[in-house]
Amino acid sequence: MTRTVIFDLDGTLLDSAPDIHAALNRVLAARGIAPYDLPAVKAMIGDGVRALIQRALAGRGLSFNEAVLAAFVADDAISHARLTAPFPGIAEALDRLEAEGWRLAVCTNKPEAAARALLASLGLAGRFAAIGGGDTFPVRKPDPGHLRATLAAAGGNPARAVMIGDHRNDVLAAAGAGLPCIFAGWGYGPRAMAEGAPVAASPAELPGLAAALVG
Repeated sequence: MTRTVIFDLDGTLLDSAPDIHAALNRVLAARGIAPYDLPAVKAMIGDGVRALIQRALAGRGLSFNEAVLAAFVADDAISHARLTAPFPGIAEALDRLEAEGWRLAVCTNKPEAAARALLASLGLAGRFAAIGGGDTFPVRKPDPGHLRATLAAAGGNPARAVMIGDHRNDVLAAAGAGLPCIFAGWGYGPRAMAEGAPVAASPAELPGLAAALVG
């Protein structure tokens, strides 16, 4: 039976924070709102775009605004890589996983259309059997239903699958779905979010760890 590895997107596969940072600050500047530095934006990533905008506005003493969210989502940098790139070693890890017979999928809280367009702009979209976005199903991470539905869309089996992510949401979704999880130590989330999951220091460690967890 084919094994499946399911990746988170932002902070795991892709270093997209520079584009998210730039897009957020453009939207804020257009409204006379003070910008954020890159580390602050990285700390806001992981719960989807609505949560990102809520946090950014709350940090400036403002209430949530749908128009700000819409402007952010419409920014071209969210769906087309300008500063975004795969983390060093990701391409090689994907190559090795595929060579070893793994099926690949993505489970992200980013809207599906933006995730697909972003991966396509980097020439990566065709590598994944399924892309489950934050609006693809009725639920999203940390709800395990998001991970289970993405796995089903990829044609995978929970007994032969592993999740890879850099956020507590990934760890919780995997635990709820009954899947092992590998924490991406190079990502945006602090290692405390791993909550006991094995931590990969670099993408090069992923094939070995995944094989050890799934067999």
